[in-house]
Amino acid sequence: MRVRLEDIRACLDGAIPGSIATVAADGTPNIAYLSQVQYVDSGHVALSYQFFSSTRRNVLASAFARVALIHPFTAAHYRLTLEYLRTETEGPLFEGMKAKLAGIASHTGMADVFRLLGSDVYRVLDIEQVPGHCLPAPPVRRNVVLALRRSSERLRDATDLEGLLAGALASLADHFAIDHAMVLMADERRQALYTIASHGYESSGVGSEIPFGHGVIGVAARELAPIRIGHFSAEYAYGRAIRENLSACGLTSGLDAEIPLPGLSDVRSQLAVPIAVNGRLLGVLCAESARDLAFDYDDEDALVALAALLGAMMQSLQHGADVPDERNRRTADRDATDGTPLSVRHFDENDSIFVGDDYLIKGVAGSIFWALVRDYASLGRVAFSNRELRLDPRIRLPELGDNLEARLILLKRRLEERDCGIRIEKRGRGRIALQVERPLQLVDIPRQLPNSVKRP
Repeated sequence: MRVRLEDIRACLDGAIPGSIATVAADGTPNIAYLSQVQYVDSGHVALSYQFFSSTRRNVLASAFARVALIHPFTAAHYRLTLEYLRTETEGPLFEGMKAKLAGIASHTGMADVFRLLGSDVYRVLDIEQVPGHCLPAPPVRRNVVLALRRSSERLRDATDLEGLLAGALASLADHFAIDHAMVLMADERRQALYTIASHGYESSGVGSEIPFGHGVIGVAARELAPIRIGHFSAEYAYGRAIRENLSACGLTSGLDAEIPLPGLSDVRSQLAVPIAVNGRLLGVLCAESARDLAFDYDDEDALVALAALLGAMMQSLQHGADVPDERNRRTADRDATDGTPLSVRHFDENDSIFVGDDYLIKGVAGSIFWALVRDYASLGRVAFSNRELRLDPRIRLPELGDNLEARLILLKRRLEERDCGIRIEKRGRGRIALQVERPLQLVDIPRQLPNSVKRP
């Protein structure tokens, strides 16, 4: 029976290193271990290029190689006949292999030795199973197709973005047995992602940020490609580094205040999948585990499909969120005049907001909050529509992919976590209301201009 590459994908996760045989121009054979064999598609694989060795020299000279792989569960042996096509030194394939190799290197104590120089792409000419005794295949851990079906059934009933995200994270826990996950939304203008929802962590981390290209999540966003690591990698442990730094130094005040990214302190496996529509990044779905090799190719495929569904539904919900309603100009029934005034400071430098002495939020979400409280303080307004906020020039939303609904969810959750006497409530589709328990004292701190240079 013909062996398909899809049938042996478990051999490509690196649990048991493969080996490669090549021949020099003078007929001298050479055999070496492989750090990584990456599935590309049904007819191609990629091998890690780390050193200019005899193997590399032989492949460039003759283009042909034979690779031996062992199934990690059945011990079945396979031989692949390959033809070298090209080497990629950037892009999704290279970045995915680079991240995975970094995890393997950290796991084996070879972090200073294993450095990916390129991804060598080969055409698979033939796959044969070597005759011999094999162990029975283990039972399937979970039916990812059924899990995906159950997840889609749950998500299709979502009526707003907040419900959609909650349903997605609950589906990962209930149907995929993924107990630690988060969703981050993209801010293309700032080239960063911000956490909007999480599940399974001690702290939600809502509002925490990670730049494009940093850590597993940032690389997945930058490359618009799934990134999967099966072992801890210091090089990609961005969240851990941020948390340890904040723990050592304490939260800084002023414009440098940050919210720590959620995550496991002992994370061993990560799978980050971009959420995109028509090639435009909306966000990233990330799953984590404290076990090595917790996620396989089937998990990756299923989460890629789930992320595609999330992207389509996010876009659909956003288009239906602008509901005009004259009631949105309603003013407060009574002023919150009792109690000590609550100081709200706005830093124009980056729209950072402090309520009392506590940092709340910054960026676009900060500018939204500042517009809301200004209208409340000056006009007594408490009701607003998504439509008018999207058109409000004070907020300075980006023209494309403004993610207004995501930023409102972020702001709503941060206010709930801070419990500062100000809340945002939904009042129907595309409408929100501001709840204020104490009188507000607004302080706007203008951007600090650099000191002018004095002439002698």
